[in-house]
Amino acid sequence: MSFDTLGLSAELLRAVADQGYSEPTPVQSKAIPVILQGRDILAGAQTGTGKTAGFTLPLLQCLSTRPQQHPGRRPVRALILTPTRELAAQVAESVNTYGRHLPLTSTVIFGGVKINPQIQKLRRGVDILVATPGRLLDHVSQKTLDLSAVEILVLDEADRMLDMGFLPDIRRILALLPQQRQNLLFSATYSDDIRRLADKLLDAPVQIEVARRNTPAELVSQVIHPVDRERKRELLSFMVGAENWRQVLVFTRTKHGANRLSGQLEKDGISSAAIHGNKSQGARTRALADFKRGEVRVLVATDIAARGLDIDQLPHVVNYELPNVAEDYVHRIGRTGRAGNEGQAVSLVCVDEHQLLGGIERLLKRDLPKVVIPGYEPDPSIRAEPILRRSNVRAGAKSKPRNGSGQQQGRRSGGNGGASAGSRSGGSAGHGQPKGAPGANRSRTFSGKPRRRPAA
Repeated sequence: MSFDTLGLSAELLRAVADQGYSEPTPVQSKAIPVILQGRDILAGAQTGTGKTAGFTLPLLQCLSTRPQQHPGRRPVRALILTPTRELAAQVAESVNTYGRHLPLTSTVIFGGVKINPQIQKLRRGVDILVATPGRLLDHVSQKTLDLSAVEILVLDEADRMLDMGFLPDIRRILALLPQQRQNLLFSATYSDDIRRLADKLLDAPVQIEVARRNTPAELVSQVIHPVDRERKRELLSFMVGAENWRQVLVFTRTKHGANRLSGQLEKDGISSAAIHGNKSQGARTRALADFKRGEVRVLVATDIAARGLDIDQLPHVVNYELPNVAEDYVHRIGRTGRAGNEGQAVSLVCVDEHQLLGGIERLLKRDLPKVVIPGYEPDPSIRAEPILRRSNVRAGAKSKPRNGSGQQQGRRSGGNGGASAGSRSGGSAGHGQPKGAPGANRSRTFSGKPRRRPAA
């Protein structure tokens, strides 16, 4: 199958060709025709399968072919919500890339940066808005944003938004949208919480799933290296040097741990940078750019910060510490093995993490290979120590959303989105690949639950 067979316009096909793509990925070939028909959709695809273009391309076509319902002004017609700044920026880049030949405007808003430049762009009018929930609500509170004309709503990485406690914010946003609209839910995994949200939000959705639930990319080789907790950094430095790894993404559980490890690697002579929620947006952008250019060999990140990192042909991912949530392991190793490229996922596991490893293997339904590196054999006399766990904020929880530092956030301020839920860092986006009207006779209550509108 080629993009020519999906019903996309000449302008979009030209933009796709400009990127060197000719064949759609499975999620794109299944999702694009359905979205063009105006249907609601629930799509699950593992990270790196091109799901961002799977909704970006048909969204652009729908807006460009539908008549403007509000002549004389340029309201937001499509809203794309993402959980993190990096993912928002990645999606906005995809919108710009594939919409370059269309007369549509777009912008992205997220926390951690000044709000006034965003206000100026919104005042000029945009067709497509990419946003994090917290910063979007900041604009709503300042009356700088009108969502009453939204025709298409996209929830990207919906599972992560629920995991991060965004459900109350999502409900507030739904109440601001017109009752008649098209809804698209894209998620790396199908959790039970996602299915419950879909039941309330979507109207007769088409369900698309191109990979088994919670499965890692097939092109990623995985290995476990048992090692004592105090020798992990030494082993990591050894592997980076001995294997001459030039680009490695390393995961830690905490921001403090990321900073400490990055500094230790620098002392070992390995160029490194840390990226997490306490870093300013400018610092995170610079660190990622240096990593992509090869000026930094090791990028140390927390789970939240990594959501949205789309690095072409990233060869190595290292779990310096296993995640507390097994599903996060899948998201982590999904940073490599993207777009048909092979990748390697290495996990350094100490005695404290055997229970976490068991949870991951149960999720994957298989045992991962264990290889002891000579000279780094674990000491069997070392006893396991408890791992401090930060309780996850699940959908529907009564506690407030947490910010990137794991602290409960207080009242939002309109100017500093860094303290808002939408200012969290991290995400996954598609690898850049990529007529119908919104579903008719459909309206929604405050909670987002669909109801049938009486016949006229």
